[in-house]
Amino acid sequence: MYEPIRTKSVHAVAEDAHDGLPRRTREEELDIRLAGHLTALLTVTDELRVLTPSASLDTAAHQLAAHAARLFGGRAPLRAAPSAVRSDAGHVAALHARARTLAGNALAVASSRGDEAVAALMAERLSAHEGALVPA
Repeated sequence: MYEPIRTKSVHAVAEDAHDGLPRRTREEELDIRLAGHLTALLTVTDELRVLTPSASLDTAAHQLAAHAARLFGGRAPLRAAPSAVRSDAGHVAALHARARTLAGNALAVASSRGDEAVAALMAERLSAHEGALVPA
């Protein structure tokens, strides 16, 4: 009734594929992902530092840059010049919400990776940005 399949499946198991491409380990992939989240959070933190200067944001930016540099093999992360020209409360709240989301993503990856120092920093940043979103 059915004709047998005569061609090789296009779905191959990763270990069976010998295409000569370099493969990364799970740890390397987690390092890359975590470094990306930290760099994105650093960018948002730099924007917040321009709009609402504070010592805690300065300290957080320094710590984020140090952890990202460690994950990048000693290279400092690329940092864009802050472009914040709006300082209304809605924009600042949106930046805090974005920072909270990024910190949560980084916390998940750091926990999966077993990086306790970054996980602790991300938990601290989560609570700081959550506290900034609560109306006074």
